[in-house]
Amino acid sequence: MPSIQPMECVFQQTGPEDWGSHPGASAPRSPRLALVGFVGLCLLVGATAGVVTAPAVAGWYPSLRHPPGTPPDWVFGPVWTTLYVAMGTAAWLVWRQVGPTRPLRLWGWQLAANAAWSPAFFGLHNPPLGMAILLVLIVLVAMTSWRFWRIRSAAGYLMAPYLAWCCYAAYLNAGIWWLNGASP
Repeated sequence: MPSIQPMECVFQQTGPEDWGSHPGASAPRSPRLALVGFVGLCLLVGATAGVVTAPAVAGWYPSLRHPPGTPPDWVFGPVWTTLYVAMGTAAWLVWRQVGPTRPLRLWGWQLAANAAWSPAFFGLHNPPLGMAILLVLIVLVAMTSWRFWRIRSAAGYLMAPYLAWCCYAAYLNAGIWWLNGASP
């Protein structure tokens, strides 16, 4: 009977010399498969956000006053998709360089904060809570970007547009909160 391997083994970078180093081992997971996993996880967060966002975009969101510079609704999907692919690729580059380390856990925390924003803002119709989550998200993304850049500069650069977009999202969130009253 094959043994159950610890979860962290999935994210370890191994070479042929490591194959079969533990009972029940087979060839290591493909780096390309890991890339699909990192990007897929980000896209799953985005798809979940889309499900939560769709009803609000059909009713509540258009009824709000928006700050100057608010883009048309159709812009958000392509931008977020591009950002999610870049975020996943950045995490994969770091994973390839150093394996499952603190910077990747930090990346996971920022992804969790990202996942929390849509339910707060769109699901609960709560711009103040959305703003609080965005502030945490911006700090986490900045920390992740810096840590990634120190490991592999390309990974840090891939996170930069995401950080900029989160700051822009904070402006939009704050503007909606301000223009529509301070209560949810």
